[in-house]
Amino acid sequence: MRFILPVIGAAMALSIGASPAVAQQHQHQAQHQRHQHHAHKRVKSHVTLHVTKHSVLSGDSVALRGKVRPSGARQVKVVVGGPDRQTIALRTKSNGTFRVKLNAGEIGNYKVEAFGVHGKRVRGSHSKVRHLTSYRFAGASYYGPGLYGNGVACGGTLEPGTLGVANKTLPCGTMVKLRYNGRAITVPVIDRGPYVAGRDYDLTEATKDRLGFPGVGDVMANH
Repeated sequence: MRFILPVIGAAMALSIGASPAVAQQHQHQAQHQRHQHHAHKRVKSHVTLHVTKHSVLSGDSVALRGKVRPSGARQVKVVVGGPDRQTIALRTKSNGTFRVKLNAGEIGNYKVEAFGVHGKRVRGSHSKVRHLTSYRFAGASYYGPGLYGNGVACGGTLEPGTLGVANKTLPCGTMVKLRYNGRAITVPVIDRGPYVAGRDYDLTEATKDRLGFPGVGDVMANH
């Protein structure tokens, strides 16, 4: 018995002495897990994008500008869809702003969107889609008076209120956006023509009036 008691006492002493060490180890593990959790938690971000103008002539450039929040030097990708598809990678300034020029070399309709790239502390985000149109100058005239009631090549009858254009090669139904003197209209190809040298489009009378076009001259067209 006198040998057993010292052994029990020593075991109890070891047990009592070990408890704080075990508790401290558990505390360190919990702190480490909390630190890892916070380290992997990304902050929600927001990115805006604006275009300086929505209508350009083919070959001209347009400035794109935007901002990422929270601010800081961050990676951004600008994705351009349309006739000239491209992706522009850039880095923002320290205040989160960015600016880049887009060369709209091909005529047609473009859509542009900016993406804030995932980072260690910031989640990815994307802007609203912005639209712009690249035009070319096209010779045009108009037709209608004296032809109302006649059929058109793409089907249907030409009437005073018919909106559309005639073109020699574009498929029937192709939507053509035209601009003249600050006005714009989008109409379908409904007929064939014109057959006068130097002219690309014949506008119906209703289209001419909506556009404020005098009758013969150049219009801006996205085809």
